[in-house]
Amino acid sequence: MVQPLMNRSILLQSRPVGMPGPENFEFREGNVQEPQEGQAVIRTLYLSVDPYMRGRMSDAKSYVEPFKLNEVISGGIVGEVVESKSDALQPGDKVIGMLGWRLYNTVDAGSVRKLDLSIAPLSAYLSVLGLTGLTAYFGLLDIGKPKAGETVVVSGAAGSVGMFVGQIAKIQGTRVVGIAGTDEKCEYLTRELGFDAAVNYKADNFQEELAAACPNGVDVYFDNVGGSVSDAVMNLLNDYARIPLCGAISSYNSTEDVGPRILSKLIKTRSMIKGFVLSDYASRQAEGMQQLGQWLAEGKLKYEETIVEGFDHVIDAFLQLFQGTNLGKMLVKVSDPQA
Repeated sequence: MVQPLMNRSILLQSRPVGMPGPENFEFREGNVQEPQEGQAVIRTLYLSVDPYMRGRMSDAKSYVEPFKLNEVISGGIVGEVVESKSDALQPGDKVIGMLGWRLYNTVDAGSVRKLDLSIAPLSAYLSVLGLTGLTAYFGLLDIGKPKAGETVVVSGAAGSVGMFVGQIAKIQGTRVVGIAGTDEKCEYLTRELGFDAAVNYKADNFQEELAAACPNGVDVYFDNVGGSVSDAVMNLLNDYARIPLCGAISSYNSTEDVGPRILSKLIKTRSMIKGFVLSDYASRQAEGMQQLGQWLAEGKLKYEETIVEGFDHVIDAFLQLFQGTNLGKMLVKVSDPQA
């Protein structure tokens, strides 16, 4: 680089208690780091914000190391190579990786993967062909093991994982019931994605509406939410139900235990609940991407994205995750491709 490029980064300034706020983050400016042999400079095009990041902002023990204070936050990023000192990458290549919340990242070439734009648009690699699609694929099929004719219930069904869970469950021949937070989202699930029924968990008679939508009980419950929503679903479990436990967004910002109270229900129904994370299936991700790509090409999968424009609005987009405003995957578009 003849003249150093100016960079901007987002750091975790303090650990939030309860709901995070702008005061927990810091924007910092500096020069882009010059690449060394085997490295490349990646300009951020799309940046992913995800609920699991809230857990990494705390210092409690979890399945992944917490973010460190006064260091750059990291997450899924699709970017474009602007300079390379590696034979593996050329300027103009589009790549994906777990990179810092920066305008530019200087990284080892082996830490990112080149994308095939003939399969899907760039942003799809952060949703249907990325973390959220793969999470739905493995969690439902490997743990939920749905069988044709069974009833599958999905909480957070209009979110970035839930919408794929429901569609994959339909491909398997099941009856699919989605749970979402607005009537508009429920209508979208049934009208656009082919769910058999959808229930608004904010309705006064939610438990009754859920029971009416599941006249034969629940065989598989894909849980993205936890809390009182899951309490309601647990009342409808059939014997030997399977529960892939993906998330508990209802409690991520809570300082109190919000349940659910499930032990007796699991015992009575001999049901199985299993928590999982996508890294459990690292060796099988190529399998998942191939199948998801095939279903996408065949028109069997649809996806939605809520895209916020501009690096300045990354924190706004992250906080919106906990307000339920997004339909599908929440992304931030940072810049347009140059080549």
